Amino acid sequence: MAMPKKRVAVLISGRGSNMASLIEAAKDDGYPAEIALVVSNRPEAAGLGHARSQGITTAVVDHAQFGKDREAFERALQDVLTAHRIDLVCLAGFMRLLTPWFVGQWQGRMLNIHPALLPAFKGLHTHERALAAGVKTHGATVHFVSAEMDSGPIIAQAEVPVLPGDTPETLAARVLEAEHRIYPQALRQVAEKT
Repeated sequence: MAMPKKRVAVLISGRGSNMASLIEAAKDDGYPAEIALVVSNRPEAAGLGHARSQGITTAVVDHAQFGKDREAFERALQDVLTAHRIDLVCLAGFMRLLTPWFVGQWQGRMLNIHPALLPAFKGLHTHERALAAGVKTHGATVHFVSAEMDSGPIIAQAEVPVLPGDTPETLAARVLEAEHRIYPQALRQVAEKT
């Protein structure tokens, strides 16, 4: 008997290109997870339209309505995830720092993709910083979310070469292709184990 698929929520703030790669992978019958919900903290996020066009339930928890109260925002988000019986959470360009409380609710069940080979280049502007540092390889990392930013246990990584003449844009495009490849693989791995 086939195992029931894990119900996954993808959290986005923008166009959700990694969300789209997860949706694509989950169309495969043999894939152990289904994208059950896409949630954005921005009502105007372009990725919401894409998710709807794929027949996926969407929700908006607008962080602006909660002012500076991050935990109130996260409790509202948690209520939505609970209501949809979510098993795993994937962050895909979700531009909110999460509190230890929320991270604790999803310990070992929340994944993030970061456009660098962690532990190098945590935080923002990774491509500019990689070029400035003169590294020969750069890439992407999927990791479990921990309370400290970009620091949880690593699930998967992909390296891309840094080429002479690269700009932050050309490097970003190469890294994004790697992200789209490894995020679905990492989610598969986690969904099969949890």
